[in-house]
Amino acid sequence: MVIKDTIWYAPAAEPRGLHIYLPDNYDSTDERYPVTYFWDGHNLFYDSDATFGKSWGLREFLDGWDKDMIIVGLECSHEGDHRLDEYCPYDANLLGKKIRGEGDETLDWVTRSLKPFIDRKFRTYPAREATAIAGSSMGGLMSLYAVTKYNNVFSKAACVSSSIFMVMQPLMDDIYHSDIDPDTRVYLSWGEKEGGTDPDSGYCKFLTNSNRKVEKLLNRKGAITRLYCQPGGGHCEADWEKEVPDFMDFLWK
Repeated sequence: MVIKDTIWYAPAAEPRGLHIYLPDNYDSTDERYPVTYFWDGHNLFYDSDATFGKSWGLREFLDGWDKDMIIVGLECSHEGDHRLDEYCPYDANLLGKKIRGEGDETLDWVTRSLKPFIDRKFRTYPAREATAIAGSSMGGLMSLYAVTKYNNVFSKAACVSSSIFMVMQPLMDDIYHSDIDPDTRVYLSWGEKEGGTDPDSGYCKFLTNSNRKVEKLLNRKGAITRLYCQPGGGHCEADWEKEVPDFMDFLWK
């Protein structure tokens, strides 16, 4: 079942929506559950809530999956392009637009406010071994940053079509200097047709090389990785939905 809630998001001094999946038997047992946190929570479960009218179909997947889990989807800012600032750990430039990196502030709030709130309200396993983070595009970047810089909180990350291209140098520096536990699992993916219809385009090759560089460094740090280029995949929820079974199985089984 999916429930909707709100929480006060202190960095922006405004309420934010939460989209929370609980196993159907949650109210009839005393079990505790692992948790996966997702960015852009409004895009996870229902097409009617999704920004572009297509969700990730996570409810249908979880209802048929053989592992019970709590999913917490946090909505992003819907004011202009502020999502880019909140979901970027560094000052950056995206196609001529300046991004003010507020990612650390966002993640500090997630770890100090959102996660304790969820652990108090629901029967979770709060340990890092039972806590994952996931997202796409800027949410993929934030998930990668979180699992490396906040590895004491998150042991797993799904980094789907991550927007790492504009911050490669500071990101690689931070991964290099991070303490990463060897039980860390990181899923890295991109679509064959992201940035255009030609998989041999310079942009697709750049995504391939960038993700391979990240994977190589993560492996050197001891993390377990899965690297995946989706054949024919683009930068959209319909294609990210196709990856859900793959990254959920990799992270949790």
